Amino acid sequence: MRVLLIEDNAQVCESIRHHLEGEGFIVDVVHDGLVGVEMGQEPHYAVAILDLGLPGYSGLEILRQWRRARNPLPVIVLTARNSWKERVEGIDAGADDYLGKPFHLEELTSRLRALLRRAHTKTQQGALHVGGLTLDEPRRKVVLADGRSVALSAMEFKLLRCLLLNRNRVLSKEQLFSHLYHEDAQPDLPIIETHVMRLRKKIGEGWIQTVRGHGYRLSEPETGA
Repeated sequence: MRVLLIEDNAQVCESIRHHLEGEGFIVDVVHDGLVGVEMGQEPHYAVAILDLGLPGYSGLEILRQWRRARNPLPVIVLTARNSWKERVEGIDAGADDYLGKPFHLEELTSRLRALLRRAHTKTQQGALHVGGLTLDEPRRKVVLADGRSVALSAMEFKLLRCLLLNRNRVLSKEQLFSHLYHEDAQPDLPIIETHVMRLRKKIGEGWIQTVRGHGYRLSEPETGA
């Protein structure tokens, strides 16, 4: 999944980017609010991490512009730990969660995963799953209906997470590529077919359907499939 990080502290940005990419996310970094408010309108971001103290537009102004434009992008705001007023203003402006500085990167990752689950599955707790298929995110494994736990490669993990978060929705190869690779990667849409084929071998053929001419969709197989 692609994350938009808007933060003007270069050291904080690098720490977050390095950690989240190690957790299987693609992270685009922006240091300026004027650029960030435009990038947040792009449809390929799954979530934004937004610092409130930014040059150009403040984080609060960015949030207000997004929400006025009916942009539903899930947002975690970063605030000074002792600034209760900032936290309240951030939530009132449309933030979905907040995290006080300084913070542990592991907590940021946990909150980000929980926010993605809420935004895409409308549930507030538990792992990503559909039917008898469950993604064990911390260990990067998939648990099958028969209880077997199967290890996933980095790309298989990112692909399955993306499909689970968008269950029953058709995703094009272009959309999947944007969630698996950095923007500067050479476009190679046939590689998506290879990743899908390898993932199917691990989870079973019935889970990922090809919608000819449009892309792929993950849903629970029909009985007897």
